Amino acid sequence: MASKAQGSSSMKVLVVEDNTVQWMVLSQKLRNYQCEITLAMNGKEAVDLFLKGKKFDIIFCDKDMPIMTGPEAVLKIRAMGETDVKIVGMSADDDAMEVFISAGADIFVPKPIKVQDLESVIKEVVNKKKNTMV
Repeated sequence: MASKAQGSSSMKVLVVEDNTVQWMVLSQKLRNYQCEITLAMNGKEAVDLFLKGKKFDIIFCDKDMPIMTGPEAVLKIRAMGETDVKIVGMSADDDAMEVFISAGADIFVPKPIKVQDLESVIKEVVNKKKNTMV
């Protein structure tokens, strides 16, 4: 299920989240930054997108989901050689940061995600993209 935000942007974001309310809230926040948003309902769907050749600038990945957890998906995506994508682990669990970072996530943000955390990640990726285009 892909949802392209209004406006054109080269910022492609994958949201891996099984909770509809959480996905809708995060998507609305991302639309404020003109991101092109794709949803995966679990880790397996996220991995399958990469197996099909899809590329993303940022992945926001929940921890606990059916079929395949977020950290399992991060491990598999990194094992495919996907090192350029910024992976953000997110959860309300206390132990989630360590699990995500050891799986290969770049950073962890606690849920609910604050707008300033979201903005910080997006700005970092935008600046990185600008620097590699020069």
